[in-house]
Amino acid sequence: RSAAYAARWVAKSLVAAGLVDRVLVQLSYAIGVAHPLSIFVETYGTGKRSDAELLSIVKKNFDLRPRAIIKALKLTEPIYSKTACYGHFGRAEFAWEQPKTLEM
Repeated sequence: RSAAYAARWVAKSLVAAGLVDRVLVQLSYAIGVAHPLSIFVETYGTGKRSDAELLSIVKKNFDLRPRAIIKALKLTEPIYSKTACYGHFGRAEFAWEQPKTLEM
């Protein structure tokens, strides 16, 4: 679940920064490996920069290791009862719904 939250956070941040109009972010992990095996960004042709540049921006601005995601999105705080009702996405009270200001 943490990676799903992180992928949404990355996607919302890219859109909010005006770098894309539409984006899909996919992350893949392996057990025992801290860094993602793969980070995939699909802009459906709406990217204002190349895919390579967007991937570089993502890597520069987001630490996508599991422990770093947990820390950045405050996932150790008691928020999960709130997610049980009305879902995990589209609610401003959750950290992953707040776009991060990106450094280019």
